[in-house]
Amino acid sequence: MNLQAQILKMAKDARKLSYKLALVDAQEKNRALKFMADALVENQAYIIRENTKDIKAAQANHLAQALIDRLVLNDKRIAAMAESLLETMKLKDPVGELLETITRPNGLTIKKVRVPLGVVGIIYESRPNVTSDCVGLCLKSGNVSILKGGKEAIFSNKAIFGVLKKALKKTKIPQNAINLIESTDRAAVKYLLELEEYVDVIVPRGGEELIRFVAEHSKIPVIKHYKGVCHVYVSEHADLNMAHAITINAKVQRPGVCNAMETLLVHKDVAARFLPVVAHELKKSGVELRGCPITKKIVKQGVKKATKKDWSTEYLDLILSVRVVNSLGQAIEHINHYGSHHSDAIVTDEKGEAQEFLKAVDSACVYVNASTRFTDGYEFGFGAEVGISTDKLHVRGPMALEGLTTYKYEILGKGQTRS
Repeated sequence: MNLQAQILKMAKDARKLSYKLALVDAQEKNRALKFMADALVENQAYIIRENTKDIKAAQANHLAQALIDRLVLNDKRIAAMAESLLETMKLKDPVGELLETITRPNGLTIKKVRVPLGVVGIIYESRPNVTSDCVGLCLKSGNVSILKGGKEAIFSNKAIFGVLKKALKKTKIPQNAINLIESTDRAAVKYLLELEEYVDVIVPRGGEELIRFVAEHSKIPVIKHYKGVCHVYVSEHADLNMAHAITINAKVQRPGVCNAMETLLVHKDVAARFLPVVAHELKKSGVELRGCPITKKIVKQGVKKATKKDWSTEYLDLILSVRVVNSLGQAIEHINHYGSHHSDAIVTDEKGEAQEFLKAVDSACVYVNASTRFTDGYEFGFGAEVGISTDKLHVRGPMALEGLTTYKYEILGKGQTRS
């Protein structure tokens, strides 16, 4: 059977199973998640061995260190993957939730009830923990999943998926409730995107090139996990010690992820006090600075000239664009024009200014006095996320259990007919 036929069969089988999976109760789904979490920990040595193959290949191909960091699995990260499944297990099952009841004058009772989407296709790059997160979330929300990871994490993804699938043998849930396209042939993605009859939604997460490819070629609705050009704006009313800590965390803690800061905006009235100190600390951490003309005057050495392209670039690396702005309004205008509507923050002690920023910045997650690094399903208490949607429909921000559901109307009557 050729690759296209394999993927078609996988999708057809997934569609048939999706109707049955929607009937599985919360208790059985939670049992499966517990077994899966235990299996990850029990098989961590095997998973790390397979992950090492991906790391060696990435190094041989001279991938950036920040991208290699996204690939790495160790005891701590595997424990976090298991914990994420356990947190998902503890969350309330969204399937069957009664959202609204309407009683009509003719006696009809109309119930709005949450139901699974059905079959969810997830196309992703680099981070192998996405495999377990997505499997867990799709299973808990009653969806059959079809995963397609990137070739740079192929050994890791296959190892994690195999461990999770084997764990399902201990449950009443069929093993093909979760599926992985193991081929590294890019044509596999295109074949999957053509199957609108069997797949309900596609969630791509990765670089801009992948997102654009999926959006352009998919016949299936796409919820885009677009690039993260995230900003921190330091107001003239900011606590500069707080601003310093948030800036360093947002850029340095893990630069290769979508919620890391890519552009720092600083009000002109505090720039001369704030920038030299924070620039020194950033450079000590290995960050390359690209600044506007005023930034270059204030920070005398070690700042490259920022180009127009820099303001809209997701570096996913230890590179930071810096601009001095004249006002809150100019900062908001910059963010809405150059940003990706992902996550943006203001540091300020002025409540009115904070409220204006919250209302005017058109992003999925908008922060006051906190790092953008918190945009994450686990940090939001969602257990995990399939991705962080920068779309406005059907879900925005961390896409977790509720984002993997839709609703139907159940209408209960007593013989009513319409006149």
